[in-house]
Amino acid sequence: MMKKIFLPLSAETVKDLHAGDTVLLSGVIWTGRDAAHLRFVELLDSGKDLPVDLKDQVIYFVGPCPAPPGKVIGSAGPTTSGRMDRYSPRLIAQCGLRGMIGKGNRSAEVVSAMKQYGAVYFAATGGAGALIARCIKSCEVVAFPDLGPEAVHRLVVEDFPLIVAIDADGNSLYRK
Repeated sequence: MMKKIFLPLSAETVKDLHAGDTVLLSGVIWTGRDAAHLRFVELLDSGKDLPVDLKDQVIYFVGPCPAPPGKVIGSAGPTTSGRMDRYSPRLIAQCGLRGMIGKGNRSAEVVSAMKQYGAVYFAATGGAGALIARCIKSCEVVAFPDLGPEAVHRLVVEDFPLIVAIDADGNSLYRK
């Protein structure tokens, strides 16, 4: 059964998601890859606020391609999530990050933080970036524009198809 989820992502919603569930996500999500995550942690280390409030939010590990004429965004396929594993536990614990979207398995440290703080990891279909882009209704750079495609973008998505890859209880499609 397909579950429709409207963001922000509440703790109650996360508790009702189980590894293997298919979802259609709608609302605002944020993008961030390695370089943006490093900057987030550097800001936290220096006692500064992040450029976006991550409480109950979802980060999509993507570096979108430039928009072709007449389109909101170019191809927007997921990147390998493992590169964010050294940053994700801190963003979950300290900032209240509730969801992540990417591809590939996550480390034991990330899963532990997800279980402790109630977060979920969604898998997007790798290689389907052009199709995923159809679900993105608006795209705006909101932080670190010097990073180009790795800047933080605010995306408004509608019926973004995802699979719960790892739930808040630590159940994982990668271990089944």
